[in-house]
Amino acid sequence: MDVRKFGYIRVSSQDQNEGRQLESIKKIGIDTRDIFIDKQSGKDFDRAQYQLLKRIIRKGDILYIHSLDRFGRNKEEILQEWNDLTKSIQADIVVMDMPLLDTTKYKDSLGTFIADLVLQILSWMAQEERDRIRKRQREGIDVALQNGVAFGRPKATITEEFKQAYNQWKSGEITAVSAMQEIGVKKTTFYKLVREYERALEK
Repeated sequence: MDVRKFGYIRVSSQDQNEGRQLESIKKIGIDTRDIFIDKQSGKDFDRAQYQLLKRIIRKGDILYIHSLDRFGRNKEEILQEWNDLTKSIQADIVVMDMPLLDTTKYKDSLGTFIADLVLQILSWMAQEERDRIRKRQREGIDVALQNGVAFGRPKATITEEFKQAYNQWKSGEITAVSAMQEIGVKKTTFYKLVREYERALEK
């Protein structure tokens, strides 16, 4: 069975130059036709050239990537794609600037364990960073609330405008839909205000 070598390159935008990655992958002896280049964000793997590569690569083939962040940015998705390529398709991956992530060298269970461990650590670090960002955002919101900053939609209240629309609706001059449009509220809010207002009138 012939083993094919592929290269995968990703740059963030149309103006970023892929020359350095291309040069290092060509030095390995990979033919230009077997090098796939995407010029877009690494936030997910919905990339045309990567998906084409994934359809072509077979068991025993080797995929060369310059660095892990060129493969993708979302570490959980990197983990998923890595497992898909190495376990489902049974291809090999070589991350050129991270020798531990070279599945051609580590064919035994210890090698697989090391590669999985490195990826898990990277994934954990990314999750920790996301949690830190969320915590900082939550702390910022808490401080803003303490300082009287209001979040969300303002609470609908019974205004003079509402009373006028209510009276017109009750007397049959306008429909409920027109009354809602006049005061700019949705159906559930309108009838909630109606109940509140009628309770107040009964007192």
